[in-house]
Amino acid sequence: MFKILAKEKLSPEVFRMVLLAPNIARERKAGQFIILQQGGDYSERIPLTIADADSDAGSITIIFQAVGETTHQLATLEPGESIANVLGPLGQPTHIEKYGKVVCVGGGVGVAPMHPIAQAMKKAGNEVKIIMGARNKSLIVMEKEMAAIADELIICTDDGSYGRKSLVTEPLKELCETWKPDLVVAIGPPIMMKFCTATTRPFNVPTMVSLNTIMIDGTGMCGGCRVSINGKVKFVCVDGPEFDAFAVDWDNLMMRLGTYKPQEQDAHHKCHVGLQIKEGEA
Repeated sequence: MFKILAKEKLSPEVFRMVLLAPNIARERKAGQFIILQQGGDYSERIPLTIADADSDAGSITIIFQAVGETTHQLATLEPGESIANVLGPLGQPTHIEKYGKVVCVGGGVGVAPMHPIAQAMKKAGNEVKIIMGARNKSLIVMEKEMAAIADELIICTDDGSYGRKSLVTEPLKELCETWKPDLVVAIGPPIMMKFCTATTRPFNVPTMVSLNTIMIDGTGMCGGCRVSINGKVKFVCVDGPEFDAFAVDWDNLMMRLGTYKPQEQDAHHKCHVGLQIKEGEA
């Protein structure tokens, strides 16, 4: 059992949780993730990136959005309660070195997995500029944490309610034109990463993305997380989650991600209404 040490609601449907997991906290590296089962061995397995860790306190931090039944149930748990199973760290760590100039682009909750990568890139001696984007101000997360790392922080919102009214690709293109980064790292919705890739390609800027696919076991056995990289099958859970953005078959990735979209949307609606009723009763 993994005890919940702290919980914070970052936006209407985004939550931060700190879990007691000393072994994972000690071993994790930037870019790795966990598989979580809230209700035990026969409950749904969901992958979540480790947003931060404290090896001295033996804790890890996860940030998640309530989009399906399991994440809605997870959002109802409070400090002092426990999660049955947490497996990790999983996946290949981010390759960290001194590249020179690095741009980190985070979209929505993609800022959470970007946080430890930006930290590590800065620690390695890179000049790091961070672009954060979301649909509106309420969906901007971890601004203070990212501002503490960045040499420059650029915030974009689709509706202009906070920061700059633009997509993240607009300032990314400007940086490619004027600052000439040595590496771009992009994490967020697949469509965002696809267009970040299209933005950096004309400038020949190496671009790395972290893929969040359908995943079940997290050990490469089920094949659910397979992606096409340079025409070859790779498994996100063991070969990734990070890949060369120019090698990703984005259309195939997005088609596979839509497999269970109707069921997810139905679960989201039912659980969201149920949660509102519960909060109203409280």
